Amino acid sequence: MIHPTAIIDNSAEIAKNVVIGPYSIIGPKVFIGEGTVLGSHVVVHSHTKIGKNCKIFSFASIGAPPQDLKYKGEETWVEIGDYNIIREYVTINRGTKERGITSIGNHSLIMAYAHIAHDCKIGNHVILANVATLGGHVEVDDHAIVGGIVGVHQFIRIGAYCIIGGASAVVKDIPPYVMAVGNRAKLYGLNVVGLRRHGFKEEVIKALKKAYKVLIRSPITLKEAIKRVKEDKIFFYPEVAYFVKFIEKSERGIPRRWVKE
Repeated sequence: MIHPTAIIDNSAEIAKNVVIGPYSIIGPKVFIGEGTVLGSHVVVHSHTKIGKNCKIFSFASIGAPPQDLKYKGEETWVEIGDYNIIREYVTINRGTKERGITSIGNHSLIMAYAHIAHDCKIGNHVILANVATLGGHVEVDDHAIVGGIVGVHQFIRIGAYCIIGGASAVVKDIPPYVMAVGNRAKLYGLNVVGLRRHGFKEEVIKALKKAYKVLIRSPITLKEAIKRVKEDKIFFYPEVAYFVKFIEKSERGIPRRWVKE
């Protein structure tokens, strides 16, 4: 299952039923789980753990040192879960001393030429479309979709079930459940189609719409908007509570819009 032209470091641990294609290179301190398939010319540099049944396509580069001038060679890692698809020319860098790890959960699709920088934390069932570029320390929650040619600034948080349209520049946190697009990215309502596809009940969507109207579109301070939602009966929905909590924890701020366009 390992092509004779592949180069594998003696310290690498390769589980059974792993396929490693022609001219791929596996460096030191690499762990590859059962059933994972690497195409030709894949480079897994070092200090990388890859889970089960992943598919990694040609010319992907995983586990290279971070592109951070503060990095001084500390032992840091990339950890990738199970059932992920990583397409051609994707780059995933190791963490820095600050967090120590760049991580991806399970069942995510990372399309061609996407870049995941040092110390990023990617959840489960995430989609990064072609040339999506994440700066360092970006967090992406479960089921989020980042469109093609999107640039995400360092330390940004992207909430669950949101969708960011192509060619956007993201410089503020994007809350869960919303649609965002633009340079700089603005919010354009709830991702209702996505929520319905994932089985959200209509009563939950209705509650989220009400929360969105208060939190994002009302001409009051964010502090007052959060207070109003917490005092409303809709706050008892876990989805609304997560929406509020995400915004409360934001350090970079969120795009708010109360002027109709």
